[in-house]
Amino acid sequence: MATGGRRVLCVSPRYACSFGTFDHAFTLTGAKAFMPPQGILVIAAWFGARGWQVRVVDENVRRATTADLEWAEVVMVTGMHVQHDAITDVAGRARKAGVITVLGGPSVSASPHWYPEPDVLHIGELGDATVRLAERLEEDIAPSVQQEMYRTAHRLPLGEFPVPAYDLIDLNDYFIASIQASSGCPFQCEFCDIPELYGRAPRLKSSVQVIRELDAILGAGRPDAVYFVDDNFIADPHAARRLLQALVIWQEAHGYALDFACEATLNIAKRRDLLGLMRQARFTTMFVGIETPDETALEAINKRHNLRSPILEAVATINEHGIEVVSGVILGLDTDTASTYDSVCRFIDASGIPLLTINLLHALPQTPLWRRLAAEGRLLDDPGHRQSNVKFRLPEHVVSEGWRHVISHAYEPHRLYQRFARQVRHTYSNRLSVAASPYRRSPRALRRGLRIVGRVLWRCGVRADYRREFWRLASVALRAGDVEGLISAAVVGHHLITFAREALAGRAERAFYAPPRALTGAQARKPAADS
Repeated sequence: MATGGRRVLCVSPRYACSFGTFDHAFTLTGAKAFMPPQGILVIAAWFGARGWQVRVVDENVRRATTADLEWAEVVMVTGMHVQHDAITDVAGRARKAGVITVLGGPSVSASPHWYPEPDVLHIGELGDATVRLAERLEEDIAPSVQQEMYRTAHRLPLGEFPVPAYDLIDLNDYFIASIQASSGCPFQCEFCDIPELYGRAPRLKSSVQVIRELDAILGAGRPDAVYFVDDNFIADPHAARRLLQALVIWQEAHGYALDFACEATLNIAKRRDLLGLMRQARFTTMFVGIETPDETALEAINKRHNLRSPILEAVATINEHGIEVVSGVILGLDTDTASTYDSVCRFIDASGIPLLTINLLHALPQTPLWRRLAAEGRLLDDPGHRQSNVKFRLPEHVVSEGWRHVISHAYEPHRLYQRFARQVRHTYSNRLSVAASPYRRSPRALRRGLRIVGRVLWRCGVRADYRREFWRLASVALRAGDVEGLISAAVVGHHLITFAREALAGRAERAFYAPPRALTGAQARKPAADS
């Protein structure tokens, strides 16, 4: 083995632009990418602790160069289904450079047969397979003729995960920082692959471990906010309470250096005690998978926990604690009718939720939905121009036009800015009022803030064709003394309006990745062998 361990280049492939990646906001904020690649940073830290020389390239920030690949003895790649084409591209470039390539992560773990290109596949999470892989590469970095596969049988406990290698990236490149406190979700929504990939029993990091990672984040950059990427922040409510109590103490000690965001199930509205702690810890945004306001549809997709409270009342309860709701909406469900799309539009208006990811139903591998549709012969292996791999119950043109109708309605500037104005009045006003922390008062942070304000005023207040809506919101926000809320709404709104227009014009990339076509003889290689 080479002195100092192998030289490994960890690469995060590029994402396609979508509602959730905020690409069009970067011109206003100066960011280059949405969120740090949490998974590959953990892998980088693990191999770094083993004595390897590690570099990280996030291709959402910059492309891995020939020099990067020539430096490496091993290239490690990870990614989700939506990154399939980018994953394949990275693997192809690495192989062309003569470097052994290892692919891990959620996409290959769910669908290893989609990836004949890499030399080695790592299936599952960090664990015993990672140890065997490291030993193999320390012994020999020559690729085998037959693709190798290492499959995790025993996962490393989340409490033993290393602090992600934040020091190997520049956090200032990102729209928002990220952290993971737990993994897994107890619910079994038909379309979701989380229980299959990560389990139903939540696995947890200790509060001390999370605080250590927050300290590392502050040491690596000056992000304004951190997103908890947990599958469900309240999967274990008792653990969530302990963590929130620790976060309140940490925020008080650091002058509320950060705002927090997370993902949680809508039944959190029944836990006002947790929402109160979240307010105290400055959680300002929460993604909730509402999916549909139709109760029959929620029953059909096994999302009954959304029925524990009336949905609009649950959203209002969350807003009362100063937390803006971001929602997922799915169209093309089996229960949809021609009237569904108007119903969803009425729900959007009534809820006051500004940001919704409005997607067509897509069947992910290793989900109950995938298995059911496969048995019914309703999976499309080659969707062509479609944004979904599902043969809908309704005629395709009805679903497609319904999606266009909902997108047009939701992101028409007047309606969007009305919903933001409602948030200023009824959500942002409920947030814990705190003085600006030393981090936010630093000269660098102030200069960055002034640049963002200047770009927002120019692009949204002067150049945009919806500038009248911007100034109406500005009037509401300034009367409330909420300049921060105005700027945040304008940044997010600029992305939503721009992306919606591109999507409706057919210029936006797909939000989901459809399964690749059957591998041709030229693409195929010998199947992977478990090692």
